[in-house]
Amino acid sequence: MKLALYQRDDCHLCDAALDVLAGAGAPDFESVWIDGDPALEARYGTRVPVLRDEATGAELAWPFDIVAVGDFLRAG
Repeated sequence: MKLALYQRDDCHLCDAALDVLAGAGAPDFESVWIDGDPALEARYGTRVPVLRDEATGAELAWPFDIVAVGDFLRAG
């Protein structure tokens, strides 16, 4: 499973998502900063943070908690 967390600079929700992912024991993921990328801003601008399984395209949008992350990881 190749994970990416789509996020913005200076985003308190993104910081909270990082804490949740750590608490859930999520495997390594790539941080993808959407700021300055018009296509990513259009796609994720109002939804960040978003955890994405790059292999399947499945996405888990904020708000999520440890249980939701665990379910998402098991489903992938």
